[in-house]
Amino acid sequence: MKALVIEDVQKAVVKNVPDPEIEKDGILVKTMANGVCRSDWHVWVGDHGIVQPIIGHEFCGVVEEVGPEVKNFKRGDRVIVPFSGSDGTCPHCIAGNTNLCDSFFVPGTAYQGGYGEYVAVPLGDRNVMHMPDSLSFSDAAALGCRFMTAYHGVVDRVHVLPGEKVVVYGCGGIGLSAIHIASSMGATVIGVDINESNLELAKKLGADYTIDSKNTNPVEAVKELTHGGADVSIDALGIPETCVNGINSLGKGGRHLQIGVTTKKEGGFISIPVDDMLMNEKSFVTTLGIPAFRFPSLLDQVATGKLEPGKMVTRNIKLSEVEGIFEDMTNFKTTGTFVVTDFS
Repeated sequence: MKALVIEDVQKAVVKNVPDPEIEKDGILVKTMANGVCRSDWHVWVGDHGIVQPIIGHEFCGVVEEVGPEVKNFKRGDRVIVPFSGSDGTCPHCIAGNTNLCDSFFVPGTAYQGGYGEYVAVPLGDRNVMHMPDSLSFSDAAALGCRFMTAYHGVVDRVHVLPGEKVVVYGCGGIGLSAIHIASSMGATVIGVDINESNLELAKKLGADYTIDSKNTNPVEAVKELTHGGADVSIDALGIPETCVNGINSLGKGGRHLQIGVTTKKEGGFISIPVDDMLMNEKSFVTTLGIPAFRFPSLLDQVATGKLEPGKMVTRNIKLSEVEGIFEDMTNFKTTGTFVVTDFS
């Protein structure tokens, strides 16, 4: 099969590799679409180690083959693979928090991912889901990790309510997802970015206001728009500026949601204004993926048109174009999301 193989830092090559083989409980999926995620960029740029040379965790496709122990799927089924995989045995799985599974069954990390024409998904009955007929492959890939993570974060972790004021720092894929989801829930949403095209797309996805932080102090602008501070802030990028600005944009009792992960420069650490947070009872909340039992609710809202992840897709691309997208991500030149649908 054709696959994009990470050979070294900032070196990804399209080449022919052997097709993956399934175990008796596995499902072989023919990849029809795979989203290009900033998490992939973190591997390519060297922020994260190369655990698996064929990455990609935002994919969907058609079942090609099932192992003898698979009960719920057959050849030809249209499926999506949520990136928060699990083994069902650890205490977190038993409690329902499959996104925190100790196995960390993430495609492109635990096993070869969606930048290959085929993916062998282990424990297929629990790690693969049927896809609504109304959902296109490109739109399903746009759900990726960004949309499902934003959904779990906005809905389940910081519990955004109708009428609340939400500011999102970073209008890339995950930030746009958060904007769209919060807006659909009846919140007043502010998008902050340095890329004018991203801000325009944020408006199309539901942002009531946008702030160009290259030319405007975003914290002051948010406090003016919200008459004192936002109820919820979201850092969708993961650098000190966006994280701290998010916290400083909150009013008393506000909740900060951290979705963006840090780069190699920060090494996993960002200094935050703890005393101010304490004195004003500001909360710091994190989110990772989505528990399996919540995924059907998300799919239902997409199938009925309440949520439209496809609006974020800028362009469907070839596998050979992915490294160019990574380079643009380095320079903050990308707008929206890109989905691989052509494995050439």
